[in-house]
Amino acid sequence: QVQLVESGGGLVQPGGSLRLSCAASGSILRVDNIGWYRQAPGKERELVANIIGGGRTNYADSVKGRFTISIDNAKNTVYLQMSSLNAEDTAVYYCNALITTVRFIRRDYWGQGTQVTVSS
Repeated sequence: QVQLVESGGGLVQPGGSLRLSCAASGSILRVDNIGWYRQAPGKERELVANIIGGGRTNYADSVKGRFTISIDNAKNTVYLQMSSLNAEDTAVYYCNALITTVRFIRRDYWGQGTQVTVSS
């Protein structure tokens, strides 16, 4: 029905950059909000950034000024541009979206997760 497919994770050096993508597909009536969470070893899953409604954005304090979230509405794809990466950014990153389907059912969907490792 609805699927979120993530890409772009991998291994990067400290100070480097990486761009994550998440494409939503299926019987989508509208995407009410969409964004990224991450979970690092020994930590709880946390919101990294999201886009709400007509384009309002929200960022975790730890990534403000370094990460940028954007969306291509025509493709139902959200991006997370990550810069100045450090070891604390190492985590599994999950795409999350609140989606209303053509059956008028609204619920959260999750991507499979993509590993981001920052290491020299």
